Amino acid sequence: MNLITSFLEYLMLEKKYSIHTIKAYRTDLISLQDFCKETYSQEKISDINYSQIRYWIVNLVEAKVSNRSINRKISSLTSFYKYLQKIKIIENNPLSSHKALKTPKKIQVPFSIKEVNEVLSNITNYDSFEASRNKLIVELFYSTGMRRAELIQLKTSSINFSEKQLKVLGKRNKERLLPLLPSVMKSLDAYIKHRSLMNNSEDYLFLTQKGNKIYETLVYRVINNYFSKVSSKLKKSPHILRHSFASHLLNEGADLNSVKELLGHSSLASTQVYTHNSLDQLKKVYKQAHPRSTKKQNS
Repeated sequence: MNLITSFLEYLMLEKKYSIHTIKAYRTDLISLQDFCKETYSQEKISDINYSQIRYWIVNLVEAKVSNRSINRKISSLTSFYKYLQKIKIIENNPLSSHKALKTPKKIQVPFSIKEVNEVLSNITNYDSFEASRNKLIVELFYSTGMRRAELIQLKTSSINFSEKQLKVLGKRNKERLLPLLPSVMKSLDAYIKHRSLMNNSEDYLFLTQKGNKIYETLVYRVINNYFSKVSSKLKKSPHILRHSFASHLLNEGADLNSVKELLGHSSLASTQVYTHNSLDQLKKVYKQAHPRSTKKQNS
């Protein structure tokens, strides 16, 4: 077994990475390996040094690959060489002193509460399988903050009707329980009635009209289509709805640790990216509450 295959199996079996992530790691490693074979006649990826990797990075930059994408590729390589250290194939990680390329700060604008409510009020036809499914998709994203991949993998057995909660399988197969609001339970009941009329053996909760498991582009299309009617924001995706969930909770005073648990983040650093959207709200609270604020001094 070659080192790349061994590493990918380690990611899958021990680290519980998703198939999508493993494919990306494989692509990055093969790209570097092929480059070094062609440029330096370097056959063994374990013998590649930093100057060779640096020249590979230069070629990526010249090929107009974004700094953000290059940094992601380097992250894959760093993990690989750490693995080689762990199994004692190499002593030193060639990327141990590498500094990430600078990237512009990416600010994603969440949907407003008004936009979300407008979308939900526009989906009123519970007599339609498609409409009841789509409304439930929007409500679940906004009321739980789950990821698109998590929603797609939901099964009918994931729902606890008596406890009004949902079991979600997150990254690295980490389970978490999410509460379901009464409005979501109503939408869930409506969708389940339509779903029960379909002749299929699928245990997945969300299905296409043909009775197959729902897929990523369909979920994206549902969110994009509905929000395009009410929002002029450039990006209208499931992730922005997840972003909106977190931002709106924080704006209303939710504890950062609680939002972290709901989102399924492994660290607070991941959750803190959403806090910048709450700054306007924090400024309002600050001006209203601080004894030295202009408003209080003038009163």
